[in-house]
Amino acid sequence: MQRRGALFGMPGGSGSRKMAAGDIGELLVPHMPTIRVPRSGDRVYKNECAFSYDSPNSEGGLYVCMNTFLAFGREHVERHFRKTGQSVYMHLKRHVREKVRGASGGALPKRRNSKIFLDLDTDDDLNSDDYEYEDEAKLVIFPDHYEIALPNIEELPALVTIACDAVLSSKSPYRKQDPDTWENELPVSKYANNLTQLDNGVRIPPSGWKCARCDLRENLWLNLTDGSVLCGKWFFDSSGGNGHALEHYRDMGYPLAVKLGTISPDGADVYSFQEEEPVLDPHLAKHLAHFGIDMLHMHGTENGLRDNDIKPRVSEWEVIQETGTKLKPMYGPGYTGLKNLGNSCYLSSVMQAIFSIPEFQRAYVGNLPRIFDYSPLDPTQDFNTQMTKLGHGLLSGQYSKPPVKSELIEQVMKEEHKPQQNGISPRMFKAFVSKSHPEFSSNRQQDAQEFFLHLVNLVERNRIGSENPSDVFRFLVEERIQCCQTRKVRYTERVDYLMQLPVAMEAATNKDELIAYELTRREAEANRRPLPELVRAKIPFSACLQAFSEPENVDDFWSSALQAKSAGVKTSRFASFPEYLVVQIKKFTFGLDWVPKKFDVSIDMPDLLDINHLRARGLQPGEEELPDISPPIVIPDDSKDRLMNQLIDPSDIDESSVMQLAEMGFPLEACRKAVYFTGNMGAEVAFNWIIVHMEEPDFAEPLTMPGYGGAASAGASVFGATGLDNQPPEEIVAIITSMGFHRNQAVQALRATNNNLERALDWIFSHPEFEEDSDFVIEMENNANANIISEAKPEGPRVKDGSGMYELFAFISHMGTSTMSGHYVCHIKKEGRWVIYNDHRVCASERPPKDLGYMYFYHRVPR
Repeated sequence: MQRRGALFGMPGGSGSRKMAAGDIGELLVPHMPTIRVPRSGDRVYKNECAFSYDSPNSEGGLYVCMNTFLAFGREHVERHFRKTGQSVYMHLKRHVREKVRGASGGALPKRRNSKIFLDLDTDDDLNSDDYEYEDEAKLVIFPDHYEIALPNIEELPALVTIACDAVLSSKSPYRKQDPDTWENELPVSKYANNLTQLDNGVRIPPSGWKCARCDLRENLWLNLTDGSVLCGKWFFDSSGGNGHALEHYRDMGYPLAVKLGTISPDGADVYSFQEEEPVLDPHLAKHLAHFGIDMLHMHGTENGLRDNDIKPRVSEWEVIQETGTKLKPMYGPGYTGLKNLGNSCYLSSVMQAIFSIPEFQRAYVGNLPRIFDYSPLDPTQDFNTQMTKLGHGLLSGQYSKPPVKSELIEQVMKEEHKPQQNGISPRMFKAFVSKSHPEFSSNRQQDAQEFFLHLVNLVERNRIGSENPSDVFRFLVEERIQCCQTRKVRYTERVDYLMQLPVAMEAATNKDELIAYELTRREAEANRRPLPELVRAKIPFSACLQAFSEPENVDDFWSSALQAKSAGVKTSRFASFPEYLVVQIKKFTFGLDWVPKKFDVSIDMPDLLDINHLRARGLQPGEEELPDISPPIVIPDDSKDRLMNQLIDPSDIDESSVMQLAEMGFPLEACRKAVYFTGNMGAEVAFNWIIVHMEEPDFAEPLTMPGYGGAASAGASVFGATGLDNQPPEEIVAIITSMGFHRNQAVQALRATNNNLERALDWIFSHPEFEEDSDFVIEMENNANANIISEAKPEGPRVKDGSGMYELFAFISHMGTSTMSGHYVCHIKKEGRWVIYNDHRVCASERPPKDLGYMYFYHRVPR
């Protein structure tokens, strides 16, 4: 008890027992096989707990496992010990003390502090002239909590000494997130200096791009040799395309491409197909100018000043951040800020809004014990664990405490300063959710709306059992397409998560003021006089809503009534209303000169929003439907050799296209059939097949192909039934069962991961609820010999329909000229008043700028 008390501050713990060198050696002998020296590539976490935001600065310090190099706060280290049996941890603690005063009352002269060896951020609230830091490290052996002070070269075995030194000298695993080192992580392409560019007269417009091979309009890449615009590959977050940019490289050998939509004054996303990685192109401006994109002009505005140098008296920077107003800081549960990691405010703003929603609070923070107990061996790589950690950090109040009262300061400082941590650093969360994503993994500013959709996709893919908090955003959109020549119509439905409202600039109510301001501004610039006070366009919200509901032309519309291309118009309505409605104002565009532009407008967003009039009505009396005929499949010449007129092997089905369709809410087997019967031509062509065949009675039946004897092996999905004839290889099952898992768990995991051993192990740890369903799995296996397949009816997209009456509770605002620069701030209504979340600063809002927002969050209210 005395040894435990020395570490945990329990009564009687005044010190640790002294041990001779032989005693220490004997103590470590049983644990020597578990102590490792960090190798190249090992991530050593010594600054942050895997389950909380405890650090060596925290009162209990931090424990680093000497085998996995994961770190845990005092509250969570016992869990890791019980789960893994790892006994040896390095305990790290930073002490902050007031400096010794000299005879005259001032602090003694500065000396080099040799007692600091931890690579930690210092507390900005403390004056370094008044306080000094001292770092402490020791080994702790569980479960008896023996302590061995470090350094202890004479008494520790050589291996332990080397391991301790390696841990203490290791660099942060987040180094490449630091703003001053990120760009250095990207190599300069070896093809940039001598890149060949064809003089073919290609000029790229500032908008309206689409893939030259499949008509996709997102994730488009401009080849810097011939100016081809082609789609990229499909990413795990459902963004992307059919990989035509890569195919073009394989056909032509042109190595470099730049992603359209990422070009900004600071550069753009450039990828080298030959080098197979993102690269830097030091001549990017010249290469883009070859195709009519004046990147150098994008470095400045019309008057030659940078965006941040333009400071009108009522700039959005001042209004949105409520500059000039004395704001009262807020502390406690729900009022915790997020520190900016360098252009991470887009993430912070979205997460503050997300965790103000009760469904997300319950799904993650409400299930904290279960999620943490069943987390995988490496919780830093588990989405649900990191979401729960972030939610608890924001909502618990542990990291948002008011300053110590003035009368207590002297008492505290006489012994040791115990700093109050205000705000948390989301490094671990950002590193995980941005992993493998080309934009979010960089340190550049990103679009908050794109990150919101990326996060929703991660929530969908990592849902906890049957609970999926992102259901509150999901709604169905009814699209009515009419052939202008025959007047016949077609109704379809799709899933969406936010409402995008256009800015109706033509409806501005202060047009005369805008014209006068523009003339005055140009005259002031010409004469180098101070700019006049900014005048914003005032746009009625009703005009934006009207623009949303108006018909729009359909590009390349193919009329099944005419069996030919024709003019078509499309209108969109809500087939269901979500529990929470997210509204995005489409403020960003590109000018004719390729300069990113933002509509700096004021829109009178309502606190109460009624969109019941936008409810879909379906096929109306007197309307005639377009014939149910699919358009002919046009096979590109370079793809004809890939598409045969005979059946393809089921193992060759493009699983990325299957998952892209499944994320839209269609049954998995239907998605596999769609990709199969369209010859792996991509998700867009397969989507057309689904629309045509979705009413057929066998739409969701397993794919059956002559010559392959029975249902296609699809790999199980946690979203649907498992094919019983998909028996995993017994040798892989045996490997998993030898680790102590049940056979039914092994079978279920392998089916869900297409018999991939490594992914199956991760699946087991992230789906503990399937252990509880063992009886069901055993029953399924007993029926396997009879080749009985579940005949469950396909489930449609999960929606929570209800009234279309909403109330505003949060909004995210953007400052700057482009989503790739500037700053984001979030306002949330809590306990009857508005609160501003500006990175780590959380204050009561005095003048919430509801008219300048970019994304608005509404919750449904009863009519």
